[in-house]
Amino acid sequence: MSELLADIETLVRCESPSSDHDAVARSAEVVAGLGRRVLGADPERIVIDGVTHLRWRFGDGPTRVLLLGHHDTVWPHGSLETHPFSVRDGVLRGPGCFDMKAGVVMALHAAAVVPDRAGLSILVTGDEELGSPSSRALIEETAAGCDAAFVLEASADGGALKCRRKGVSHYQVEVTGRAAHAGLEPEKGVNAGIEIAHQILAVAALADPESGTSVTPTVVSAGTTVNTVPAAAKVEVDVRVWNEAEQLRVDRAMRDLRPVLEDAVVRVTGGINRPPLEEGSSSELFALARQLSDELGLGELTAASVGGASDGNYTAGMGVPTLDGLGAVGGGAHADHEHVVVAELPRRTALLAALVENVLAKRGPSGATNPAGESGTARR
Repeated sequence: MSELLADIETLVRCESPSSDHDAVARSAEVVAGLGRRVLGADPERIVIDGVTHLRWRFGDGPTRVLLLGHHDTVWPHGSLETHPFSVRDGVLRGPGCFDMKAGVVMALHAAAVVPDRAGLSILVTGDEELGSPSSRALIEETAAGCDAAFVLEASADGGALKCRRKGVSHYQVEVTGRAAHAGLEPEKGVNAGIEIAHQILAVAALADPESGTSVTPTVVSAGTTVNTVPAAAKVEVDVRVWNEAEQLRVDRAMRDLRPVLEDAVVRVTGGINRPPLEEGSSSELFALARQLSDELGLGELTAASVGGASDGNYTAGMGVPTLDGLGAVGGGAHADHEHVVVAELPRRTALLAALVENVLAKRGPSGATNPAGESGTARR
């Protein structure tokens, strides 16, 4: 436990806001150093568009199990001064500790106790908080053909594993109108502000609460001065869905938006960012996790469905069995009260190690994952 805590402290004390590539590179070196000591192996350093990612691959064959995490955070430089690292009364605090530096350290320590790591890969990316723009292809390349992807994002409330995640789409609706003097000749203008209001109402109407589909206009801007008819306006749109059919429905509808005002022009950019992590992607692995948790005396595991997305959405979208939320137990991601429950760290690390060992050791007759083995007894 002391080594686990010390390694989490080392990583938390290295600030790594996603937008600062130099800071992310420094954090990557800290992660690499921890991995070198814990695993006895150096990672590949993969720099894409200035962002540093790390990958360990064990054995000569293909990757069969992927441990997936990220070392960037949403916290800006100087956050350690306002949110210092601490461990008091069984609670660990510090910027990025819950999301998800503790999970990165847990992945390294879990892999270290797996007796035969052949077929295991560990991928720690540096831009997940931005939507993984540079790492998505790397994630998909590493996960291709895997029997399981275990995602070290923090748990849901009460330590629940994240067995279902909404898919995410992002759009920008831009309107071009025509400027005119708002006092002298407003009738000669085409008011982009009014047009964007029509578009916001049309976009919001695409939501389907019964299906759990949210379509939310967020950041809105229009106009330049108080006495000018706005010539341009735009709105950002956030879409969350539980299934692919809904994601495609909204995507088609967004691209079919048309102007209401004569001579206005509407342009829609963006699209699907992450596919949904549907329940079927995680059901078998969750059953295995519950069995192992019981055998290890860790108590009953629960499952949660969450609206937020992770890189596990990408692996699930490829058809790779994916189990998420295996990282720290605690709460307050991205918030002032971010924290980790210390007592759960070794327990969840032991569960992760058992999951990796079982999936690496068991294969069905067709080569597909058979997590519980032919007898139904998990290996410990």
